[in-house]
Amino acid sequence: MENFLFSLNASMPVFLVIVLGWMLMQMKLFNKEFLAVADKYVFKVALPVLLFRDISTTNLREGLDWSFVFFCMGATTVMFLGVWLFASLLMKDKSLVGAFTQASVRGSAAILGIAFVENIYGDSGMAPLMIVSAVPLFNIYSVIILTCCSQSGTGMSRAQTIRKACINVLKNPIIIGIVLGIPFSVFGITLPTILSKTVSNIAATATPIALLVVGANFEGRKAISKIKPTIIATLLKLMIVPAVFFPLAVMMGFRESQLVAILVMLGSPTTVTCYIMAKNMGNDAELSSSIVVMSTLLSSVTLTFWIFLLRTLSLI
Repeated sequence: MENFLFSLNASMPVFLVIVLGWMLMQMKLFNKEFLAVADKYVFKVALPVLLFRDISTTNLREGLDWSFVFFCMGATTVMFLGVWLFASLLMKDKSLVGAFTQASVRGSAAILGIAFVENIYGDSGMAPLMIVSAVPLFNIYSVIILTCCSQSGTGMSRAQTIRKACINVLKNPIIIGIVLGIPFSVFGITLPTILSKTVSNIAATATPIALLVVGANFEGRKAISKIKPTIIATLLKLMIVPAVFFPLAVMMGFRESQLVAILVMLGSPTTVTCYIMAKNMGNDAELSSSIVVMSTLLSSVTLTFWIFLLRTLSLI
């Protein structure tokens, strides 16, 4: 019951902010012009600053477990490429492939990761190392896939598409935020107090504004029309992908906070960043929004299930 209440407390506030965004839109307190500006602010400013803060404040110099790092990087690579191949081969509507792929595998690792592990073990454990190992790849692969699947990119040759993907990776604000944070983490550089508090204040705006925008842009009729890919993506994100990689993680000897960090990486609800990036990179924002809402709503149940299973097997 305690685990269920924790998961509920982690997911329901997120879902309720999404609902608030929808309500404010219905009340005409939000309009399309505001949402367009908010989208750009979150994508170009708040999210990059949030990831910079999370990466730069992670200590990479102590306790670096390379087997854990390589597992996180390998699992991230395999699940992105595997779902991309699956979607490309089986989805009839190719315009949905980019948004479907990203939302099926990209969870709220940076936002929920440290808080989730700290709640169980009292400290951040392996969560920061998981974030540094997986989150940069989450964003790089997302940029590549969204570029290749962008509806604005039709008619380009393969070489042009690859070139555009590489350019988008290099100039993507979220990637830049991560890259800038790595030297601070590796060399133990700390920002002056004034700058540190400023960065934290800006970072704190990313998630609530993004969630409000997701809710405000959510259109029930359009979401229902895409309910099948939404359900499949949610099942992949919350159940199927963790079920594929957990046995391998256990076989490799990962236990306790390592497994909880891996659970956050694999089984956390789809991050709101998926909606922001899909909309800003010419992919299906409606499908992304629908998956964010459904996975957030159901994650309290699925995360509780995974924690219960791991504890029953004496793995955490």
